Amino acid sequence: MVDREATVEPEGPAVAWGWFLGWLAVGACAGAGLAALLSVGVVLLLLAAVAAGFLLWQSPRHSNVGLLAGLAVPLFYLAYLNRSGPGTVCRTVADGQTCTDEYAPVPFLAAAVILFCAGFLIFLVLRRGSRGTGTG
Repeated sequence: MVDREATVEPEGPAVAWGWFLGWLAVGACAGAGLAALLSVGVVLLLLAAVAAGFLLWQSPRHSNVGLLAGLAVPLFYLAYLNRSGPGTVCRTVADGQTCTDEYAPVPFLAAAVILFCAGFLIFLVLRRGSRGTGTG
């Protein structure tokens, strides 16, 4: 009988970024769920909770800061939707004109940039620290 030792390959950069992007997707789903709570938000939050449970079970601990960066995605979208604001914005359509009230996009954009950059920077710092100690 041959005794085989299980060898564990060290986590490569592509694998670590893959886990980070998984958490980013969970954060985006949770953020969109909170933004759309009165319509499809409950389904999105449930989906995010299931995915987060799987990722907590499988992923390395330092990759969960992708959740922070993922929360920026709905904020970027809200900034994009309000890009003509603040105030009442009218557009010409086939039947005449339609007007909507829009918010100022700058607060959404600023919050999104802060969350997005913070998530990436914290991930890079934690990853560099874990590589220095040899824990992956």
